[in-house]
Formats: sequence, structure tokens, C-alpha cells
Amino acid sequence: MRSIFGIVSLLVVLGIVGVLAKKQLGATREIKLPASVAVPGVSGTPGDAPQTPQQIQQQFKSAAEAALQQPRPGADEK
Repeated sequence: MRSIFGIVSLLVVLGIVGVLAKKQLGATREIKLPASVAVPGVSGTPGDAPQTPQQIQQQFKSAAEAALQQPRPGADEK
């Protein structure tokens, strides 16, 4: 009797977790960005072609190199 109660309780908890997980996954699919949000790699004019992955990679590389060239704030040598 004790094992039956344990198995039934486990199935109830598993069902509740399943329902909550399904709800959570459904909520993430419904997220939409407002039109005013700027998305990197996508320009605002409809006539422009989207950037290729190589262009995005090159932009990231140049931004990282530029950030590495800047001196650190407050890096006083003692």
C-alpha cells in the first residue's frame, strides 16, 4: 500500500511538472519583438539585403580588436 501511494504521488508530481513545463515553453514561443527594437545585422530600410554571416563575424572581430586597443580605466602602475 505504501509503495502504491508513493508511485501515485510521483505520477501526480510528474504530471504537474509536465503541465508547467508545457506552459513555460508555450510562453517563450509567443514572444515578439516590437518594431522599434533594433536587431543587429538587420537594417531599417526594406531594400537593403541582410548581412551575411561573414560580414557579422568581421564586424564582431573589428569591434573586439577595437575594445582590446583601448586602455583600461584606472590601471595605474605602482
